[in-house]
Amino acid sequence: MLLPLTLALCIMYPLAFSISEDVLLINYHIHIINDLPLEPPTNVPSLNLHCKSKDKDLGERAMFQHQDYAWDSKINLFRTTLFFCNARWRNKKQRYFEAFRATRDEDRCLDYHFSCIWSVRYDGIYFSSDNYTWTMQYP
Repeated sequence: MLLPLTLALCIMYPLAFSISEDVLLINYHIHIINDLPLEPPTNVPSLNLHCKSKDKDLGERAMFQHQDYAWDSKINLFRTTLFFCNARWRNKKQRYFEAFRATRDEDRCLDYHFSCIWSVRYDGIYFSSDNYTWTMQYP
């Protein structure tokens, strides 16, 4: 029984300290902006967005043009933090996407106030780490 415990400690110890303590304390800001064009009727939200993680359901929101769905998250010790969303456009398009994945986003979201910024557009979902340069991540 001592051998499996020793083996587990030898494996887990380096993993636990493979990221700096500072990364675990950073509060990342995730933003998803509705940049869909206005379509009649204009008094109806053009995007429904539902985001959650394994442990936390952030709820569904009906969003008008240029509204921002935002939340904060820290990275857990094992870097498995993951938030995913289901975006549904008014014209019946739907797309699941990962809004925050620790192993992908811990470095690329550091530059602009620890923010990961997403834009839902007619042709897909775009990402920016600086709110200036956008790249399509999910067609």
